[in-house]
Amino acid sequence: MAEESGQEKTEQPTGKKLNDAREKGQVPRSKEFTTVIVLIASAVALMFLGERILRSVAEVMTKSFSFTRKELFDPAALAHHLLYSLDTVAFDLGSFLAITALAALIAPASIGGWNFSTQALGVKLNKLDPIKGIKRIFGPQGLIELVKALAKFILIGTISVLLLWGIRDQLLTLGMQEVEVAMSTLGSLVLWVFFAISSSLLLIALIDVPFQHWNHIRQLKMTKQEIKDEGKDAEGSPEVKGRIRRIQLEIHQQRMMQEIPEADVIITNPTHYAVAIRYDQAGSGAPMVVAKGADLVAQQIRQIGDANQVPILSAPPLTRAIYYSTELGQEIPSGLYIAVAQVLAFVFQLRRYNNRGGNKPHLNAEDLPIPDELKRD
Repeated sequence: MAEESGQEKTEQPTGKKLNDAREKGQVPRSKEFTTVIVLIASAVALMFLGERILRSVAEVMTKSFSFTRKELFDPAALAHHLLYSLDTVAFDLGSFLAITALAALIAPASIGGWNFSTQALGVKLNKLDPIKGIKRIFGPQGLIELVKALAKFILIGTISVLLLWGIRDQLLTLGMQEVEVAMSTLGSLVLWVFFAISSSLLLIALIDVPFQHWNHIRQLKMTKQEIKDEGKDAEGSPEVKGRIRRIQLEIHQQRMMQEIPEADVIITNPTHYAVAIRYDQAGSGAPMVVAKGADLVAQQIRQIGDANQVPILSAPPLTRAIYYSTELGQEIPSGLYIAVAQVLAFVFQLRRYNNRGGNKPHLNAEDLPIPDELKRD
């Protein structure tokens, strides 16, 4: 996409980009670090278990070459001997293998964490393309691997020469020692040389680990357009969001209109605003706004109220105060209790007058008490 748009990948990858890459099995890994940890773990394990492993193997070898004629022709004796050999070397050799396997599992997880991806197991035919394979070999990544290989060769060669030169006297004296002593000394020397060479590779690993992190982020970098597209995909396009808002508004208005017939009174501005109020005389709450709107919505509220014989009262200051201070389904603020109480009292008196007659009630909407902080022009 970056190539098609002509934009450079200059932006850091987003969290979604990193998670998607992880699901595909793309996590930073350092083969050099894993190799070093496994080699060092093997060397340390041999330091503690090497002598026991050699003794176990020597014991099995001795036992293996000391068959009697009777045992050679006895299947049961051969099976017993096999079980004895396995039992003799199983613990020591198994401990060594377990330590090595544990190091092989922990080392890569310490860099990129545990990760199992089924997508990474899939067959990717594009990797079988010989042209792309040649490009990878002779490309920047191939050059880096070549440099690392040369660096390892030079480092290991140098360390090996220095170590052998340092122990040359000990090696020359091995021929003058007893066989068992010479073998023990040689084994100890080989083990320490192996440990020293393995540890020297830490230098390569300490360079490779931060490089792999940097290279992983570099490969996942994004263009500004990709970040914008990702944001649109996550939040939805403006067109889709606008349509959702319109649908939600329509549903909201339909529910609101269904509440209007249950209102006790509709107060208006008289044409720009309309607010429908309902008061539950049996409850303990304050009057509640069940519908409100401006312009066309206000006109629709008045039409529905008129069709359902809901009293409509023109009270511009009070209507504006409620419209701007109270949301749908909320109780009116305490500062408007007295004004709304007077309106409701007038409505109830008017309803009684229409049913029974008598003196017609009167209300001056302009004189309703409205606090200054709730007034709206």
